[in-house]
Amino acid sequence: MYKLWTDTGKVTRYNQSGQLTQTIQHDNTWGLYREPDYITENNNGDVVVSDSIDYESGAVVVTERGGRHRFSYTGHPSGSGLRPRGICTDALSHILVCDERTDTVQMLNKDGQFLSHLLTKSQEMGKPWSLSYDVNTHRLWVGSRYNKKVCVYRYITRQDALTDQSRVMESLSGIRTPGTEKPQQGNQCLLKVMSPPELLHSLTVTGVDGCDHISCVTPDRVWVSEWNNLILTDTTGVPLHRVKGSYSGYTGLHTVNSESELIYIDRNYNINKLSKDMKTTITFIERTNFTWRPRCVYWSPSTGDLLVGMRYIHTGTGKVTRYNQSGQLTQTIKHDNTGRGLYREPDYIIENNNGDVVVSDSYKAVVVTEHGGRHRFSYTGHPPGSELEACGICTDALSHILVCDIRTETVQMLNKDGQFLSHLLTQSQEMGKPRNLSYDVNTHRLWVGSEDNNNVCVYRYITRQDALTGKSE
Repeated sequence: MYKLWTDTGKVTRYNQSGQLTQTIQHDNTWGLYREPDYITENNNGDVVVSDSIDYESGAVVVTERGGRHRFSYTGHPSGSGLRPRGICTDALSHILVCDERTDTVQMLNKDGQFLSHLLTKSQEMGKPWSLSYDVNTHRLWVGSRYNKKVCVYRYITRQDALTDQSRVMESLSGIRTPGTEKPQQGNQCLLKVMSPPELLHSLTVTGVDGCDHISCVTPDRVWVSEWNNLILTDTTGVPLHRVKGSYSGYTGLHTVNSESELIYIDRNYNINKLSKDMKTTITFIERTNFTWRPRCVYWSPSTGDLLVGMRYIHTGTGKVTRYNQSGQLTQTIKHDNTGRGLYREPDYIIENNNGDVVVSDSYKAVVVTEHGGRHRFSYTGHPPGSELEACGICTDALSHILVCDIRTETVQMLNKDGQFLSHLLTQSQEMGKPRNLSYDVNTHRLWVGSEDNNNVCVYRYITRQDALTGKSE
């Protein structure tokens, strides 16, 4: 909203009944907005506004959902100025903004860091002025200021063939050839939790005595490990490939990247990469510090980084390290803001949709830090004080955190802020005692491995509901 005569603005929020529930207007000292021209919301709940200060300058103003000012972006390089127009966010939480000054579409990360000039003025598009991102097809619609053209671009690719899946972490690639297309009616789907979960099928994995960790490759192929066995199997449970020399342990020792390559810890505590055709193995990260041992790994779909949970062999303390796609160490997470160690034995590791690093620590906690390493919370069981024996862990498309608790023999569901929501699964005849989890983002299926037998159960607990017809699938 814009207030006449005073050149001040505000953002208001209304519920579905049309009642005013929130007003965002000031930071700690000044007004946040002058003329809010375009507004959108990012996947983490941030409110993103394209604001015109005058005809020559402006800013992208970002606040948290609660209204606290996070940052204002005023152009790249810093001080060069910005005349922001249309704005949108995408499935990877990037912020895209049209800049009238440079006739470009600029891409920022969710924290306001400039990443690239995604698009520049062209003969087909003209000067970019307005944006709309289709979460169903991952297409970017760009409107021109001075002609009647709308161009449709693809700059995000995905490995699956589903066209109705939204907010799935995907890999960024170069911009494809632009084209002008007529609007297409996509499937607008809402994801909802169903209760109770539905058991779709179970399989008995040949060649293992238990299922300590699972990594999904495709909807019908998974890697399963236990102690000194690591095998690829399908929905029949028959081994398709066996990896020799893997780490002997009951932890999350393997993960799969976007190329369907297996990344795993070997018996010498090196981290290896097995090619998709399973013919070539390379050492991705060689162990050089023999006082630290890797215990668990996770490949991040959003960044392409590899997260590694490690344990110091002498004192029983742990840390999380991050490596880029070249295998270079880029981050170490070890202490909270008081200097106290965050981890003892990181057994399983995962990343949530908002970038949080989620660790299942065998010393009775789920430890969650922000992407930058700041400690957010540690979950120690429900009700508080009841203790937790955390084991396998995963997150889902709705940013829930799921963790196996050996003490209660349940799979517990938390929200992204660590609030207990439910016991999603309990011990059953088909599943046995749940020990490890893998969530398939393509099918929204949950794979659950058993501690006391070689059974793997596949559940559905999230449904996709068409927003127009209400039909579930």
